[in-house]
Amino acid sequence: MMRFLIGLILLAFPIAEIWLLIALGQHYGLWLLLYLVGTGWLGLQLIREEKALFSGRMMQTLSAGGSPAKAIFGSARNIIAGILLIVPGVITDVVATILLLIPVKHGQTANEQFSEPAYYADKAANDDVIEGEFRRED
Repeated sequence: MMRFLIGLILLAFPIAEIWLLIALGQHYGLWLLLYLVGTGWLGLQLIREEKALFSGRMMQTLSAGGSPAKAIFGSARNIIAGILLIVPGVITDVVATILLLIPVKHGQTANEQFSEPAYYADKAANDDVIEGEFRRED
């Protein structure tokens, strides 16, 4: 029964997407085509940007002591949203927008957000260093 329901949903989704595109195409015409080309271009740009920023985001998360799974989840979410924006259709664009609106904080866990700042917790590599302010008087 569950397989049948999932199969029905998977078949109904493209049918609904095509029906909506035909209905909107009859009403808006060229504007719908411009919208589809624009969202496809935005999806491609999102994937390119995520590809360029992934390694830096991962290194930043690891150096801050955060979970790499959070950085991977954020990147995967953006890649999936980019693919959904490339696929022509209004329903996939709505799903992509919802995915992009899910907040993901990179580099911090929930416990680290309320702890003391990192610069208070860090100790100097050399314990003989005395911290203070310097002012030159001539």
